[in-house]
Amino acid sequence: MKPTMREGHEGTGPGVITPDGCAVELYERLPVGEEPDVVAAAVPAGARILELGSGVGRMTHALVERGFEMTAVDESAEMLRRVRGARTICGPVERLDLGETFDVVLLASFLVHTGDTEVRRGMLRTCVRHLAEGGCVLIQREGEDYHTDVPRERTDPAGFTVRIVSVEPLGDGVDSVHAEYVFPDATWTQTFRARPLTREQFEAALAEEGLRVDRYLTEDRMWVRAVPVSRG
Repeated sequence: MKPTMREGHEGTGPGVITPDGCAVELYERLPVGEEPDVVAAAVPAGARILELGSGVGRMTHALVERGFEMTAVDESAEMLRRVRGARTICGPVERLDLGETFDVVLLASFLVHTGDTEVRRGMLRTCVRHLAEGGCVLIQREGEDYHTDVPRERTDPAGFTVRIVSVEPLGDGVDSVHAEYVFPDATWTQTFRARPLTREQFEAALAEEGLRVDRYLTEDRMWVRAVPVSRG
């Protein structure tokens, strides 16, 4: 059965398309990059990590290999079927309530930039709700020029091309972003809604849910370590 798409999201290409327009087969092909190294350097060895929006487990698998205890959450059962070595939970991130806490909650894949403000608030509340005493939230932000340096493309050493074809304002600070992923044997597209956030807007969004920036983990400020305000 075709999944119900989130409003303003769609995808094309071979295989299953998830509610936010992601293609399962595409994400199985994409390399993980340096993100697991950033995470591993920012948290205690062997920490229990709740990964929100894990997809097919690109980061999950790399973190399992580094000795972390992973719980992977995604709203796509098809994505989660590809996850190995971790407990999996299927459901919307913004409504998750497991009744347990973790050393680290991971909100990657630019999920904090969702175009729906209430969904963003729900995601951040999920982070706080599942955080153990002394724990931290690791958040991945968009690059500061992601919505203005358009069109752009990059060719990965693995032999595929990623293009951000267009960014169209929809009003109320939300953009419709259209991306293409071109491989020698297949092409996928994804259209999704995203809300660019300045550093000040991002920090205000965290504060609204009782979080503050502990430190930015990368020079481009795309990776952030956040902690609850009340716990210092």
